[in-house]
Amino acid sequence: MEKTQTRLYPEDQAKVDRFLNTGTNAAERNRFRPLKLMFWLAMMIVILGVLSRVIGIFILG
Repeated sequence: MEKTQTRLYPEDQAKVDRFLNTGTNAAERNRFRPLKLMFWLAMMIVILGVLSRVIGIFILG
């Protein structure tokens, strides 16, 4: 079987192609940036840690 040949009948492939080009699947997305995600995750952990320390100081004295 060739690489360009699909296992679907042409009418089924047309349905799949139409589905992939409509709605949510057709939206252009920004590329995924894991370093940016890790930065924001680290910032949130630091902020929540500082907030918990401040609350602990005020409540526990």
